[in-house]
Formats: sequence, structure tokens, C-alpha cells
Amino acid sequence: MPRGDVSAVQGGFTYVAMLFALAIFGIGLAAVGEAWSAASQREREEELIQIGQAYVRAIGTYYAQAPGTAKSYPPTLQDLVEDKRFVGVRRHLRKIYLDPVGKGAEWGVVKAADGGIAGVYSLSEKATLRRQPLLLSGSAPVTGGHYTDWKFVYVAAP
Repeated sequence: MPRGDVSAVQGGFTYVAMLFALAIFGIGLAAVGEAWSAASQREREEELIQIGQAYVRAIGTYYAQAPGTAKSYPPTLQDLVEDKRFVGVRRHLRKIYLDPVGKGAEWGVVKAADGGIAGVYSLSEKATLRRQPLLLSGSAPVTGGHYTDWKFVYVAAP
């Protein structure tokens, strides 16, 4: 069947060109998606560091403001939100923060010698983007290749 002025050789050129353009577009979208994913993970990592520092500060103030001479660590994370050791309730932390990397309210806890909580860590097994150790004030150095290795622990001054 004749197709007018278009020869049989030129009939599939537009189709092949569209397939090629679609493949290039797909590769470009994959690269953008990968960059967006890395940027998103980097943001969650920074949020984890800030929340970890907040927990270290809260545990530090709980420990330092213990009534009497016997210093103790909080028995639960909720005690950082509502410290009932005093006549009025003291708040060392506004709320129990969600784990930005593990996507939940569940945190791993580092126990102190007295059985209280000396620190927290994420329960996520994902690999970290940051490879250099974090040196945070009032905390032991934070190191490791996975988020479960990043332990935000309050270190009491001797």
C-alpha cells in the first residue's frame, strides 16, 4: 500500500528517535533520583546528629541537677521529658523525638553503670554517608559505618 511521499526507509526514523530520546530522558531521571536520595539521606543524618546532641544535653542536665549529692542517670527517656524528682516538674527535653533515620519513636539505649540511660542510638542498620568521627561536646566520639554504631552518650565530667 503506498504511503504518499514518504519512502519505506524513512518510515521508522521518528519511532527510533523517540525511543532514543525516551532512553536519554530515563537515564537523566535516574541520575536526578539518585542525587535527590543522597541529599535526603544527608538531611536525615544531620537531623539525627542534632537530635542525638539534644539527648546528650538532656541526659547531662538530668545528671547534673540530681537532688542531693548522689548523681544518677534517667531510668527512662520519658523521665527526660517529665523529671518528677522535684516539687515541680522539670523538662530536660521537650518531647521524645522520632528517629529520623529509623522512622520511629523507638531508640536503642546505652545503659549506665547505675542502670539508667547514658545515651541513645538509632536502630537503623543503614550505612552512613558521613565517614569521619563526630566530636560532640559532652559526648563520647561518635563513629561507625552504620547508624546503629552512632552512639550519642553523655560523659560525666570527673
